[in-house]
This record gives sequence, structure tokens and C-alpha cells, in this order.
Amino acid sequence: MPTVKKRFRYQVGLQFFAKGEEESGQTETKAEKRKREIGERKTEIRSQLEKEEKVDLDKLHQEVRDLDEEAQEIEKRERLMKETEEIDKGNGGETRTVETFNTDPESRKSQEEQEEADWEQRGANLHERRAVTVASGDLITPDHQSSSIKSTFNQVSTLIDRVSTVPLQGGESYESPFEIQHGEGNYTAEGEAYFDVDHEFGYATINKSKVTAYNEITEEVLKLPRANYAQRTVEGVRKSLRKKMAKEILVGTGSSNEFTGIFSSNATAINPSTDKLISEINENTLDEIIYGYGGDEDVEDESVLILSKDDLRKFAMLRIGNDNRKAYEVVPNGNTGTINGVAYIINSGAGSIATAADGDFLMAYGPLSNYEMAVFSPTDIKRSEDFKFKEGMIAHRGSVMAGGNVVAHNGFLRVKYEDPAV
Repeated sequence: MPTVKKRFRYQVGLQFFAKGEEESGQTETKAEKRKREIGERKTEIRSQLEKEEKVDLDKLHQEVRDLDEEAQEIEKRERLMKETEEIDKGNGGETRTVETFNTDPESRKSQEEQEEADWEQRGANLHERRAVTVASGDLITPDHQSSSIKSTFNQVSTLIDRVSTVPLQGGESYESPFEIQHGEGNYTAEGEAYFDVDHEFGYATINKSKVTAYNEITEEVLKLPRANYAQRTVEGVRKSLRKKMAKEILVGTGSSNEFTGIFSSNATAINPSTDKLISEINENTLDEIIYGYGGDEDVEDESVLILSKDDLRKFAMLRIGNDNRKAYEVVPNGNTGTINGVAYIINSGAGSIATAADGDFLMAYGPLSNYEMAVFSPTDIKRSEDFKFKEGMIAHRGSVMAGGNVVAHNGFLRVKYEDPAV
């Protein structure tokens, strides 16, 4: 009997609350209209993300956060208004509950079944509004389940977006020619043969390689959470491909099925004798790199220094003079920036002078258009639910056919570590 009394008290409270909702629904207030508009907009954003099209995730993330904050402010305002109304009525916000006993077994059973059904339906309806009604009063417990996922630190160097890209859909490996040198003319006497000069060319081979990435998630991650983990998984596969390719632009060995990186001995466009050797980063290092690159007639501009974050830190922290002033003005901007006005790009494939062994490559300097990346196929990302159907696992895989190589004679000045103790 006490159980029936307790459940029936809840039922009366729910009926009272439902009636109030029904009455207030006859004339939609500005607050109710705005909450409905917020819900509709969040539904549009969720549908947009489920299409797996490329969208501005940061912009959508900020918009969802703003909508959540606005909805919470509206709910807080409504609660405060309700409390002031109760105080004006002189009851101090107290909510009374009607207690009724039901002694008819059949009626009591029907009430209990209907009661359970009402609770289940009530929970399902209110879940989307991120709040749970406990009784007929105004006690509301918000469920702050975020619909967005915080991104981690950037792990892809922008180097991949700055080098020269050649689309060769369906193509195979190819050779890119470049000029090595042209001769110098000479005086010729009247009636004598013209002076012979040599014009030397070379070529860089760009081989097709296959870069892939694979990931699995459970079906619960795809279907249940409010946050769109599945979309982030697909985006993560694409970023994994870009991360590998961005690093290979520097360190690819050039062997079968691999990029030919700037540091590779197979980058035949670069003469190893032009490599710059340094044993430390000092106040002269940047000038030595800039004036050491290019031919005898020019100081090349519009070039970029590719280096590790650790070596960039050493440039920024270097102090000189009696006044202990900074040797370099480093202006960072995410993955890029400038050192004394010279543009740089951070790439984790570059070495660090703090951990390098004798002969290790540290940096590269030159116009990024001197590296050519050929894309032989579109980036293909697929999802399959069949591979591990019994386990409920959903597989994602991505692949792209691409290759790259240095395509200009001595297109980059490579900086190597020279151990003074060797």
C-alpha cells in the first residue's frame, strides 16, 4: 500500500505538470519560440554533420556552444520568474502534493502500468531538451552533454599545402625536367667559329606510392552519443593521410612505393656538396643559411625555412650582447611564422640540434614550389559494417596514390649537424 501511495502521488504531480504544459502551449511565448528555434537549428547542424561533407567544424562548434549558452540563460530566466511568482502568492515557492489511496486491485494495476509507460515516454521526450522533470514543481536538473568534440593540437604541417601540387588522376610515375646550368659566352675573332657553350639539364623521377590509413569504431559510438564521433573518425583518417605525406616531403627515402624527400640521397636534383654544416644555432646561423642558398648572382627571396619546433625555440631563446637581448625576432602564427622577417614552417620530420648525431639533417631552405607532389588518385575514404558484423564494429579506411620529389637544381639548401667532437 505505501508503494501505491507514493506512485500515485507522482502521477498526480505529472498530470498537473502536463496540464500546465498543455495550457502554456496554446500561446507560444517569445522564450518558448526561441527555445524551439534553437532546437531546430541544432537539428540542422546535426544533419549537416551526418552527411559527412566537408564543413567548418570550428565554426559549427562555436555556434552550438552559443546556442547552448542561450538556451541555459532562457531556462534560468524562466526558473527565476517562476520563483518570484510563488513568492508573490505568499507560499514561498512551496509545492503541495495530493496523496490519494487506491484500494481497487485491478484499477491499481492499470494505474501502475500506465504510470510506467508515462515515465518512459516522459524521459524520451525530455531527453532531447536536455532536462529531466523530477516533480510537478520547478526543480530541473540540466544534463550538460556536449554535442561537440574538442579538437586536439594540430598534428599536420602546412607544408603539404604549400608545395607545388600536380593532379595526374589515373597516371603513373613520371619525370620532371629541370635546368642545371647554362654556359658562358666568350669573345670570338672575325671569321672564327662561334664559342661553344654547354646547356645542361636533368630530371627528377616522381614515383607513385600508396598511402593508407585504417580505423574501427563500435556501432554504439556511431548510433548512441550526441557528439558526432563518426564524423570525427572519418576526418581523422583524412588527417592521418595528410600527416604522413607532410612528413615524407622531408624524410621520404625515395625507395619503391615512397616519396623522395628533400633530405633523401635520392633527391638527385640537390648536389650534396651544397649542404650547409652547423654545430650550433648562433646569431649568424640565419644569415649563413640565407646567403648560402642560390647562385652567385642573386640572394633568393620568397624562400621558406623548414625546421623543427625545438630548433625554432632555440632561435627564439638565443640571447646576445652585454644587455642580454634577443638575437632573433620570432613571430609565430600556428604552424608558420617569421624569424627576422624570414618565413618558416614547422615540420616534425626535421631534426633537432639538441638530439642530432653527426651528419643528421636539421633544416631545409628554399622556395616551396621547388618540391613537386603529384597526386595520381583522389583521396578515397570508405566505411564498412560487414567486415566485423558479428562484433558490431564499423571500419573506416582511406587511401591516396601520390608521390613527390625535388624538381629544381639545388632547389633547397639542406642544413646538417656537424658534431665538433668528431
